[in-house]
Amino acid sequence: MSAVPARAWAVTAAGTAVNLCLGILYGWSVWKAALVPNDPALRGQPMTGANAGWTYLDDAQGTWAYAVCGITFALFMIPGGRLQDRYGAKLGATLGGLFLAAGCVVAGLMQSFAGLIFGFGLLGGIGMGLGYAAATPAAVKWFHSSRRGLIVGLVVAGYGAAAVYISPLADFLISNYGLTGSFVGLGVLFAVVVVVAGLLLSAPPPGYVPPAPTAAPAANAPKPAMRDFTAGEMLRTWQFVALVLLFVGSAQSGLLVIANAKALLSAAAGDSTFFSANAWLLVTFIGVVNALGRVGTGRYSDRIGRLNAYALNGLVSAACLVAAPAVLASQNVPLLFAIIGVMAWQYGGTLALMPALTADYYGPKNMGLNYGLVFVGWGVAFFVPQLAGYLKVTTGRWDEAFYLSAALLVAAVAISRAVRKPA
Repeated sequence: MSAVPARAWAVTAAGTAVNLCLGILYGWSVWKAALVPNDPALRGQPMTGANAGWTYLDDAQGTWAYAVCGITFALFMIPGGRLQDRYGAKLGATLGGLFLAAGCVVAGLMQSFAGLIFGFGLLGGIGMGLGYAAATPAAVKWFHSSRRGLIVGLVVAGYGAAAVYISPLADFLISNYGLTGSFVGLGVLFAVVVVVAGLLLSAPPPGYVPPAPTAAPAANAPKPAMRDFTAGEMLRTWQFVALVLLFVGSAQSGLLVIANAKALLSAAAGDSTFFSANAWLLVTFIGVVNALGRVGTGRYSDRIGRLNAYALNGLVSAACLVAAPAVLASQNVPLLFAIIGVMAWQYGGTLALMPALTADYYGPKNMGLNYGLVFVGWGVAFFVPQLAGYLKVTTGRWDEAFYLSAALLVAAVAISRAVRKPA
């Protein structure tokens, strides 16, 4: 491989740093655990102590801000992508950081269900959409298609890895400064980091050609797009619909466990006081494996093909989803970590595969807007964790949600076998 400019790696690192802040969404189960009490009689009652002013929620309410944030995030990837394509990544990243920070502060100060929806859900989702749309395309344009999976994986790994530090930090802040202190403190931190990192994001100069590999690429390596499709041209291909469906099918399973990770570990812990008191450990574990799955899947998808990697990850994860109710019933904590780790790897891999597939199929030039449109599938996927919240309230268990998720994932793998690159 010919030498890649140092600037390309700086942009990649900056994109990862931006996503390390935007990934607060993956730590949501820590806040949900504080908002939803184990005793149903407390739901709807005012909190006390450091959380005075807040009111306890039920499982369905505790997922609404998470779902609204995800859907808003997905929708604002479209204007965020357009902003990135037209004006560059700096503006989108800066606006993203400011919106996310404002959303966290508003959620903390309003101290209400409505504040969570408006602050974390709407304002936070807008910030994530604008910022996330800026980070990945800026880095991808610096590298040859044979490295696209790896580079996308590195950038989006920041979003997955965010839970590694956000979950224990949020747990500490909630315990010592209450829900309000946790939201406001993190909001200020994110404003500083995202705006500073965003200043380092830049597209290659006009006429830049990504260095090509010096050796022949592997037989299954993705071939570059024959031309760059506009958004309108992409929308007229059946492959666009297929990519959206692939996103829905694979993302929903990861979003389900991410939304409820802390509650799942508490349920499996049984009489174990250690895991009951430190259920954030599963959130952090998911963050680590999620990030590794993005880099790892991106790497081997460069060798075995994107859709082959998608099918491999999906089938193994579906088997773990089917096994999840039995694992929870057995209260086997190590096995719970193992199967959720598989789900987290698959989900992380999805976030590396989908932007790489979009660039492979439709070219890198208009990737900001094109991927923003494909990313709508990720937002639609939030209906599964939201539905799971209602099923949990109604049945008192997670079984039906896991089986539904597994069925959707298997259906998506079947679709992946029929997808072909646009002519």
